[in-house]
Amino acid sequence: MPIKIMPCLDMKNGRVVKGVHFVDIRDAGDPVENAVFYQQEGADELAMLDIAATVENRKTRLEWVKSVSSVIDIPLTVGGGIGSLRDVEEVLAAGADKVSMNSAAVRNPDLVRQSAKAVGSDKVTIAIDARRNSDMPSGFELVVSGGTQPVGNDAVEWAKQCRDLGAGVILPTSMDGDGTLNGYDLEFTRAISDAVDLPVVASGGAGSLEHFYQAVVEGGAEILLAASVFHFRTFSIRQVKEYLKSKGLQVNL
Repeated sequence: MPIKIMPCLDMKNGRVVKGVHFVDIRDAGDPVENAVFYQQEGADELAMLDIAATVENRKTRLEWVKSVSSVIDIPLTVGGGIGSLRDVEEVLAAGADKVSMNSAAVRNPDLVRQSAKAVGSDKVTIAIDARRNSDMPSGFELVVSGGTQPVGNDAVEWAKQCRDLGAGVILPTSMDGDGTLNGYDLEFTRAISDAVDLPVVASGGAGSLEHFYQAVVEGGAEILLAASVFHFRTFSIRQVKEYLKSKGLQVNL
């Protein structure tokens, strides 16, 4: 399977934004312009996360989904504020190819099963945010609500539960690494990829070409998500793919 590159549009107030550790937010442009640009650049998939939806206790804004999905052909994963089967169906109807659930799935695990049954496992991505906590068996504690609330559950055990409930993709993000450009949390990514036989999306902290390579070889990820390095044009998607290819990995150029 070729390794996939997935830029991520973090959305707030109709704009793409990027923060560090989920705060210190900066503007990163218009979502439609970004989406078109990334598809032209060779992105394999695109993620769009409404980062304020859960915290503000509202649904994902469907007009953003419609406007972005209408200008691209690559698969679009949409997350943020998806809290019911109806939300899942509405977001897919608005043009998303997959939905990503996080806090709502933790609160109601049966939503994962219901969604997978209704729309298919391949359309259900579970985003898992975690922090290091040595009291947990895996060393990683699940956190929800945009990384603000620790749950007291083991993040790796939760990944296994989601797999058993029918999830098709796992997207782990370490709160310790988000937006820092210090590299993906390889230990956390590997713990998840070893625990579940599903595609794992490496997320949070890519800052160098080597970080992308490490996510595959050391982290076991098949899909590489990044935001800051693409939004602020540190690297092009083609640069990342050519680097991975030069290191012997399979990519679609």
